[in-house]
Amino acid sequence: MKIAVVCANGKAGQLITKEAINRGFDVTAVVRGENKSEAREAIIKDLFDLTKDDLMGFDAVVDACGAWTPETLDVIPNAVKKLCELLKGTDTRLLVVGGAGSLYVNKERTRTVADGKDFPDAFKPLAAVHQLALNYLRGVNDVKWTYISPAADFQADGEKTGKYILAGEEFTPNANGKSVISYADYAIAMVDEIEKGNHICERISVVKE
Repeated sequence: MKIAVVCANGKAGQLITKEAINRGFDVTAVVRGENKSEAREAIIKDLFDLTKDDLMGFDAVVDACGAWTPETLDVIPNAVKKLCELLKGTDTRLLVVGGAGSLYVNKERTRTVADGKDFPDAFKPLAAVHQLALNYLRGVNDVKWTYISPAADFQADGEKTGKYILAGEEFTPNANGKSVISYADYAIAMVDEIEKGNHICERISVVKE
């Protein structure tokens, strides 16, 4: 299977790239500067300068674009829109590293994690742009997308256990009542979904077992 990981130099991107390579995938890193991932092939280009030709021939494209500062947060929904424009009408799947704030906390699906009174103010802008990206994808029917939300506590340096619970649109804690997952276990879940392709045009979520 041939995949491209956009923003492969980021922490999530590097681990997704490594996991895919370990499974024998043909992986190309899409990075703005020097390729720091384990991928042997790289497209050295800004995400927003990519063309349809750049992504031609891939079975899947992973959007691992991240942003943390107020002036860069718009990159998250804009990256989703850009990649959808490039992949529309093709068989290439788009898998997006999403956020947890948009997970529903009631059966009616009218309230989300980010709506909670205890949700930290510092993370509300980030949750909002991830919500915009998901909302945009929900209106896209000519791209084979999958949006994968991590657990609420998404740990960049957390341990790799190799075990996770696959859930859906609702906020789902594990048996210990915790909502946590490491980037490494998230990468396993991402590559599992690339392999199986069971959730086309759906949002799913993952949490440490």
